[in-house]
Amino acid sequence: MGASLDGKLVVAISSRALFDFEEENKVFEHGHGPHKDRAYMKLQLDKLDEPAKPGVAFSMVKKLLAFNDQEAQRVEVVILSRNDPVSGMRVFRSAQHYGLPIERGSFTRGQSPWRYLKPLHANLFLSANPEDVRAALAQGFPAATVATHSVRAQDNHPHEVRIAFDGDAVLFSDEAERVFQAEGLNAFQQHERDKAHQPLLAGPFKPLLAALHRLQQEGTPSMRIRTALVTARSAPAHERAIRTLMDWHIEVDEAMFLGGLPKGEFLREFEPDFFFDDQTGHIESAAQHVPSGHVASGVSNP
Repeated sequence: MGASLDGKLVVAISSRALFDFEEENKVFEHGHGPHKDRAYMKLQLDKLDEPAKPGVAFSMVKKLLAFNDQEAQRVEVVILSRNDPVSGMRVFRSAQHYGLPIERGSFTRGQSPWRYLKPLHANLFLSANPEDVRAALAQGFPAATVATHSVRAQDNHPHEVRIAFDGDAVLFSDEAERVFQAEGLNAFQQHERDKAHQPLLAGPFKPLLAALHRLQQEGTPSMRIRTALVTARSAPAHERAIRTLMDWHIEVDEAMFLGGLPKGEFLREFEPDFFFDDQTGHIESAAQHVPSGHVASGVSNP
């Protein structure tokens, strides 16, 4: 029987999301002409034996891969990169250096790699390229642009993958957010009070939350997942969010209804390995404290 990814949580990730290639990327961006990547390729080849530093999503990836053991391979991480194949050698070398069992990757030398998400049946795509992320979201894949300047994750919870999600336009549709932006807070609160028992439609990251929930239920003795909903909603609009999750038969471990307070300091206390939000202002606040990624979804991202 051939290899298969069936039943696995599949994370597709770009090289800049997994490793800190920001200095190398500056060399690429300063290139010119049809062979603008030559200097970048030479630099990566010169550094082949120098492991890259961990990037924004490194902690989350490392912990998710720790769900694999001799009994079952539950998580697959695949590199999807605009890098050239030569530079890809350093990516795999760096993964090997850190003990990350990453075996698969596609290197497209400047072309959009998101088209390979479909055969991978990816549950998540992380990239530093906003265009690739928008294209992935348009095809129905949970995807986020990593804020490469984010503070890296703390190592205080080595046996827990901690992931935090915004609600509207991320886990949920942007239905309620549209009411808020068009008519204001009072109309939003009344709308959500009136529809408290009507579940919200799914947002782009519901499939990822569902996959994490399944992984948590399967579990291992040494690793677990802890999730948090971190939203600008407040009472009475909290009820519809909670009831929607109940209707989906999906549990989160924590829910923060912040009523518009800055999310960054609350996330700092939760210490997630990654945080997803659709609003760039929230990402800027969060990135000062935790690894963060922008979900270009909903009315806030036309």
